[in-house]
Amino acid sequence: MNTRPLIALLLATLIGYLHVSQAEAETAKEHPMNITVQIDRQHFTLTLNDSPAARAFVNRLPLTLDMAELNGNEKYADLAEALPENPVRPGHLRAGDLMLYGDKTLVLFYSRFDSGYRYTPLGRVDNPVGLAHAVGNQSVRIHFAVK
Repeated sequence: MNTRPLIALLLATLIGYLHVSQAEAETAKEHPMNITVQIDRQHFTLTLNDSPAARAFVNRLPLTLDMAELNGNEKYADLAEALPENPVRPGHLRAGDLMLYGDKTLVLFYSRFDSGYRYTPLGRVDNPVGLAHAVGNQSVRIHFAVK
């Protein structure tokens, strides 16, 4: 049996797939999903992950949430509608991490935190310097918008 035509077809398919994947990666680099996080008069840029949950979140923007304080390291609020979830146990959370707890609870960490909880990562504040001061130690209103 001559397998050369089959191998050639498989290679052509693979090369075509790699070309499309590379083009998609280049497009993602050119158009990162950046959003603005506004707390009072302070603005932070947050880069969202390329994931179904992050894409679903950005499709709901602009969004203003009254986020409650928890544990001296995070703000959280329940969303009106569930987002796709793909939870992982990140272990170490950093200031600026935006996560989804369950399928409806949005969590913004403003301080480093070691956790055994499972979250769906959504993105991260690019430069979280001043984030803890901006959110304070009480509930806070946070506005999320497409940049």
